[in-house]
Amino acid sequence: MKSLVAVWTEAKRASAQAAPYDVAVIGAGVFGSWTSHHLRSAGKRVIMIDAYGAASSRASSGGESRVIRCAYGVDEIYSRFAQKSLEQWKELGRRVNSALFQQAGVLHLGGKGDGNIAASAGVLAKLGIPHQKLNQAELMKRFPQFFLGDIDQAIFEPESGALMARRSVQMLVREMSQSGLELVLEPVLPPSANGRMDSVKTAGGRTISAGAFVFACGPWLPKMFPAELGQRIFPTRQEMFFFGLPAGERRFTVPAMPCWIDPNNLYGIPDLENRGMKIANDEHGPPIDPDSADRLIPKESLAAMRKRLGARFPAMKNAPLVESRVCQYENSANGDFLLDKHPSIDNVWLAGGGSGHGFKHGPAVGEYLAGRILGTQPPEPRFSFASKGTVQKRSVY
Repeated sequence: MKSLVAVWTEAKRASAQAAPYDVAVIGAGVFGSWTSHHLRSAGKRVIMIDAYGAASSRASSGGESRVIRCAYGVDEIYSRFAQKSLEQWKELGRRVNSALFQQAGVLHLGGKGDGNIAASAGVLAKLGIPHQKLNQAELMKRFPQFFLGDIDQAIFEPESGALMARRSVQMLVREMSQSGLELVLEPVLPPSANGRMDSVKTAGGRTISAGAFVFACGPWLPKMFPAELGQRIFPTRQEMFFFGLPAGERRFTVPAMPCWIDPNNLYGIPDLENRGMKIANDEHGPPIDPDSADRLIPKESLAAMRKRLGARFPAMKNAPLVESRVCQYENSANGDFLLDKHPSIDNVWLAGGGSGHGFKHGPAVGEYLAGRILGTQPPEPRFSFASKGTVQKRSVY
């Protein structure tokens, strides 16, 4: 039988060796912050680490605004995620007393025979999500700002809209910090563990120990794990344009103007907070390094976008550019998220592959990943590491 001294000594040694945190989350963007939130809600001790700060201008979660929509064609899993996330975004706004969600509605435009319109309507109806199918005549009457041309059908989601992106993430992180979350602003060095990881090291020399680690690094994931993700996560340069409205013009503001998605790889957000009407190309751009890339818009890109803007919105034909941004998508091969264990490090989890549509899903992603870490959530095959290919061919609508 062990003496009391021996028992005390062993307990003291075990306590000294125990990690001070249950989970370390690397990345203070939308996936990392909501994963931290749900883990903390489950009573876990969490630390967050980020090189540049929550939703920085280099991050995929930075920038002014994002569309939140529930229509996803046949991909019901994302409709469910968006539906669940919208309620949590609204609740966050209520808690922090800020209008983080703007109920502008979302208009999905479609050409003749566009299968995504019919498929989306079916899924939305199944999930009880309010929506309206509109033909061209109805569109012309309701949204005269648009020149329809090749558009002859649409779905309108009246309860969807836009999220104030940077502000939303920063307020969530601030809320957690005020209740005890530690946020470390240092780069994390790429890990070299195999089997199991005890700690991460920062560029400043700090060692942070935890029982589990979540790498929610967005476009930095390939830098963290080049062997595993260098050919599976593709950061691309994406250009955003904000065009100024004519003086006194209200047709391009809420509630007259919705967020919109164009079948010709365009999407837009109405003027929010007098910042200008946002328009962007959803096609994948060239590769980008999130650390070193300049964020200037070439004149050729501006000229091309102004032409496309005027074609869809004649009243904006000569609108001045008032702001522009370059951010990045961090794409998986087909647009499905990566929310899974590292293939060879048992206590490391990977959260990425937002693929340009991930921001809206942050709350549901965080809830799913927290459940996986805690062992209460069954795995979704579409989010697995094994399902991630090495050739870009986005299929998620």
